[in-house]
Amino acid sequence: MGQVLPFPSGPGGQARQTGFTRTELNRIVDLYGRMVAAGLWKDYAIELRSEAASFWCFRRAAERPEYRIEKRPAARQGPWALIGEQGQILRRGHELGPVLAPIERRLMKVVAG
Repeated sequence: MGQVLPFPSGPGGQARQTGFTRTELNRIVDLYGRMVAAGLWKDYAIELRSEAASFWCFRRAAERPEYRIEKRPAARQGPWALIGEQGQILRRGHELGPVLAPIERRLMKVVAG
């Protein structure tokens, strides 16, 4: 039989990896699905590290991500950040909804236009 390894954890049993809760991920994936349906995004990636969790949204698989939705629990200006293609921080906040608002507004323009 194989050897069962414990889930990696830091001192005191604290997880060494930051992740998204089910509610947060549902909200992000819902937005991603609507952007795919509108033909704006084609691919995504999820990166989970000790200091941050990121959801990367791509127009095409071979490009830089158009947006990166990042959760950094230790950030002073709020754990959520929306980062643009060039690495500029477009929005920061303590709540996910207002951080995703610029993308949702863009989606409304595409549907209405």
